[in-house]
Amino acid sequence: MQALLSFENAPPFAAPLRFFITAPLFALLAGLLLLIDGPDLFASRWLPATLAATHLMTVGFMLQVMLGALIQILPVVAGANLAQPLRVAAVVHPCLSGGVLLLAAGFYFGQPLLLESGAGLLGLGVLVFLIVGGRALFAVPSTSPTIRGLKLAFFGLLTVAGLGVVLALAMARGWALPLPELTDLHAGLGLAGWAGVLLAAVAYVVVPMFQLTPGYPARPGWLFPLLIIGLLLLWSLAVLLAMPLLVRVAQAGLALAGLAFAGLTLRLQGRRRRARADATYRYWQLGLVASIFALCMLLTAALAPKLAELPGWPLFFGILLIAGGFLPFIIGMLYKIVPFLAWLHLQNQGQGKLPAPNMSRILPDLAMQRQMKAWLLAVVLLLAAVVFPDWLARPAGLALMLASGGLAFNLLAALRRYRQHGAVIREKLAA
Repeated sequence: MQALLSFENAPPFAAPLRFFITAPLFALLAGLLLLIDGPDLFASRWLPATLAATHLMTVGFMLQVMLGALIQILPVVAGANLAQPLRVAAVVHPCLSGGVLLLAAGFYFGQPLLLESGAGLLGLGVLVFLIVGGRALFAVPSTSPTIRGLKLAFFGLLTVAGLGVVLALAMARGWALPLPELTDLHAGLGLAGWAGVLLAAVAYVVVPMFQLTPGYPARPGWLFPLLIIGLLLLWSLAVLLAMPLLVRVAQAGLALAGLAFAGLTLRLQGRRRRARADATYRYWQLGLVASIFALCMLLTAALAPKLAELPGWPLFFGILLIAGGFLPFIIGMLYKIVPFLAWLHLQNQGQGKLPAPNMSRILPDLAMQRQMKAWLLAVVLLLAAVVFPDWLARPAGLALMLASGGLAFNLLAALRRYRQHGAVIREKLAA
């Protein structure tokens, strides 16, 4: 299964870049929150500070990068050209950034007005993106599993954002809703229906292209997103009918589907043609291993729900899946996408007369490897802090801040080198 890419349709670099540069700052804020609140943040997943840190990581980091990447991916991978991508980015980016700050502040300080304002701003940003992106994407026929997966991921984003706004309003206004069950469903829609389906759709293209593996087999590629969406619909129906056994069946199915995708990706990586392991490959290895452990925890909890009531189980699962699983996938892709886009735009600036510098000169592998080790340390400390919060909560927060700051520094350094090379190219062409 190989994808044909249309790089001539790539939007201006500034459109996706603002999302990529901003995202690490929200993970840095989550680390700062942990540094301030310390062990209290590990007492329960329902605490205001824990909810604030979780949304800084999932919405502030994950959603930022994913929407920025889609502005780039939709025209290049799917042939879905966004109308005026710079204007779209200029509207969506401040809505996301301001919205997640207001939402996190609303959770942390217990202020209903901040919760409502944050949810409203986030909902507006997502809605604008879905309308503009959906108009372009759904005009394109589903000729590949990647395009089908992108369309279903849009459905996942619509549902998780809609339910998130309802939950925020319910908390702010005291609506009588089954908040624990709906919050679990909100997390399932976000991590499986939006992030998981999008990750798989993009992996079909970027894993073979960047890691030189064989392509994913076509049939599982077509079936995986449909299976995930079907299981999430089953979970939603089970919540609506108040049938906890059916919820566990859906969760077990999602865990098995995720394990199958992770196992297949590991198998393909084992047959890669590139012997040298760069930072992207290492980040994907970390994400796959952590995701497999997290999905095994989800499967175990579905089969033996008493285990999920053990102290620290939900927090350990969440840290393993988000900080150990999804974020490494995303950072690994950032470390390929950003230098590649810089190289592509420099190549275009050279007009065929001047070559662009090698990507390793824009973002050296040594800097990425160092930052990856810092992230690995942060994940280990976060997991250990669930067991020993009094000893390790603040060191984990400091490690998360250092790793996130390192990512921001690396991306800003790549941007600075891109601008320097661009200036040199323009001078030589003008001479």
